[in-house]
Amino acid sequence: MKFYVCIKQVPDVDAPIQIKDGNLIQDTDRMVLNAYDASAVEEALVLAEEHDGEVEVVLVGPDKAKETIRKALAMGADKATHITTEDDVAYDSAVYAKILATFFKDKEYDVLSCGKQSQDTDAGLAGSMIAQHLDLPYATNAVGLSVEDSELVVKRQGDSGQEIIGLPQPCLVTCSNDMNEPRIPSLKGIMQSKRKPMETLSLSDMNLDESDLSAKTKVTGYMEKPEREPGQKFEGEPDELAQKVAQLLDEEANVI
Repeated sequence: MKFYVCIKQVPDVDAPIQIKDGNLIQDTDRMVLNAYDASAVEEALVLAEEHDGEVEVVLVGPDKAKETIRKALAMGADKATHITTEDDVAYDSAVYAKILATFFKDKEYDVLSCGKQSQDTDAGLAGSMIAQHLDLPYATNAVGLSVEDSELVVKRQGDSGQEIIGLPQPCLVTCSNDMNEPRIPSLKGIMQSKRKPMETLSLSDMNLDESDLSAKTKVTGYMEKPEREPGQKFEGEPDELAQKVAQLLDEEANVI
């Protein structure tokens, strides 16, 4: 089986973040593998081990993202492709999806996977857009994967419980970080990652139009999260308090 996993380099969520004059200020030196993508890599590795498969990771990003690619290779991925971009470019989900769909259009594979969202934007759109471009069956927010005959069996977290979906291959799935605990690369894996193949492509190699690289959305600014109003504290008999709280939930909060 052939697995491709789309990965992304994102800011470390534990690094200090500030908002000043509507701008987001963060430590761009602390970049990591997106946690949701790490779970996708881990699950692909497990399935590849079970079904004598191969795992290749694909990343769209600047030159410094190579260190993130090497982490995925150190985890156990067999090879990688780095689609290089400028350091200061800001693409949205639509552009990332178009770039990746263009890369995959002439590739052979059984499963494409990626994290359900990225830590930097939390948009959760790219995976579905890639599937749409490639006309692939897909499922989102997977918490478990298995292969049965020619189907990828996806256990996904729905709004009201878990769902089981069978996808014919080739297909695409986006993975939750609740799916597994990604392995920590061993010293042997880190050393081997330096010898694993990494192909480098530029956007010009892919014959993309300028319109393909034009963001469809625009961030106008950032704001601090507003403070919550203080809660109310009641004293009295339990029966009376329960009735009063129920009345407030109904008349003021409109949740009943």
